[in-house]
Amino acid sequence: MEDVLQVTIDGVTYVSHEDPAWRGESNFMAMVDLTPFDLPGMREQLWLREVDEGGAYEVSCIPFYAYGVALGDVVGTSDAHDVVRVIRKSGRRAIRVLFTEPRPSVDSRSALRAAVESANLLSEWNGDRMVAIDFPDGSSSQPIVDCIQGEVEGGTAFWEWSDSMEFSPA
Repeated sequence: MEDVLQVTIDGVTYVSHEDPAWRGESNFMAMVDLTPFDLPGMREQLWLREVDEGGAYEVSCIPFYAYGVALGDVVGTSDAHDVVRVIRKSGRRAIRVLFTEPRPSVDSRSALRAAVESANLLSEWNGDRMVAIDFPDGSSSQPIVDCIQGEVEGGTAFWEWSDSMEFSPA
C-alpha cells in the first residue's frame, strides 16, 4: 500500500504531489489554502513553472483538493508563495476519485489505471486511495467513469470534477 502524501504540522495538514504530471527541471512549489473549499486546516502544495517574469506560473500537477485549478492553468502567487488567482484557464479538467476502506471484492483501481493508460490520459495518485485524472479539452470522461461506476453505486468510491467550484483564495 502506498503512503498518502500528506503531513500534519502544528495542526495544518499539507498535501503534496510526489510525481507531478509535468515535472520539469525548473519547477517550484506554491501553496493553496483549502479553507475556502470546506477543508479548514489543509493546504495543498502545487508544482508550478514560471511562464513570465511578471509572476505568472503554469500549474504542472493535477490538483487533488484545490477547486477551480487544473493542469496547465496559469496562476498568480503572493509574495508568501500562495496561489491567489487564476490568470488564464488551460481548457483542461480533472476528475478526482476517492476509494474508501474496506475495499470491496471487486476493486476497480487496476481497471481504472488501465483505462487511464489506454486513453493516454495523465494521472497522479495520492497513496492508493485517491487519484486525480487530467482531461484535455474535448477528451471523453465516460470510459473512466464506467470503470468506477460499480464502486460508486456500492458506495466504495466517490468522484467529482475539480472545477465543480470556482477557485477562491483564503
